Amino acid sequence: MHQLEQLKAFTTVVADTGNFLQLAQFAPRDATTNPSLILKAVQSSDYAPLLKDTVAQHKGWPLDEIVDEVLVRFGLEILKVVPGRVSTEVDARLSFDTAATIARAQRIIGLYEAAGIGRDRVLIKIASTWEGIQAARALEQQGIHCNLTLLFSFCQAVACGDAGVQLISPFVGRIYDWYKKSAGAAWDEAASAGVNDPGVKSVAQIYTFYKKFGIATEVMGASFRNIGQIQALAGCDLLTISPDLLAQLQATEAPLQRALDADVARQAELQRVSFDEAGFRFALNQDAMATEKLAEGIRLFAIDAGKLDQIIESL
Repeated sequence: MHQLEQLKAFTTVVADTGNFLQLAQFAPRDATTNPSLILKAVQSSDYAPLLKDTVAQHKGWPLDEIVDEVLVRFGLEILKVVPGRVSTEVDARLSFDTAATIARAQRIIGLYEAAGIGRDRVLIKIASTWEGIQAARALEQQGIHCNLTLLFSFCQAVACGDAGVQLISPFVGRIYDWYKKSAGAAWDEAASAGVNDPGVKSVAQIYTFYKKFGIATEVMGASFRNIGQIQALAGCDLLTISPDLLAQLQATEAPLQRALDADVARQAELQRVSFDEAGFRFALNQDAMATEKLAEGIRLFAIDAGKLDQIIESL
């Protein structure tokens, strides 16, 4: 049995792609998208007609409304392939505006509902800023479930759990990237692999804390650079994996062991912690990696959102 099938025994497998034509071969339960993945998809000949058709149907509408129509159109196509949920992202340029994030999330969920899709099949992706987490708190109280993304630090995870969000996406690969770049010539790949990978350690810490204290928020490891990171997180609630790495897992036959276990986590010696706004901002500030990667992630998603705007305006 290949490792993708073995992984599914421990963990819900999610496909990290806007390429819905590629999804069926991996049989994921859920799928996630982001502005960069959607931008990549609409620039391919396979998806250009879908973009043009959606834009044509809404000619003359405000640009931000057309963008949401495009994002939801992709989500609807993905939901024809996966049996579970799709994650659709709020514009990253709203990452520090709680009220605007809530309004955009409500509009996105309204578009799905108008297309006959229930709230249980959609996760609204929001950056894990303080403002984004408070938006998610309010949305969850309205029955709109959220996926808090660009999550790099323990304090972000704790605040998300306290806010009652449905799911978080801690970014394994981008944490690994930062530590590798920071170490420079001193980086030892072998010594920093598997359970010693800094991104893997971050997710394992969050998973253990959530399970220890009965926090219901789902943990979905994201942004992987190699299958070793995935193997080291087998047993995590969910893992969202790119098609390239899904294919590698499918081609690997070696036995796969469970790495994270809720029963083991519940035995851990841990203190319960919580953060108010000032405490959150200070804890995030003290973590240079998380501060830099959160800011960079928002910038990059905002750039790609702007590029998508330009493509839509050109049609």
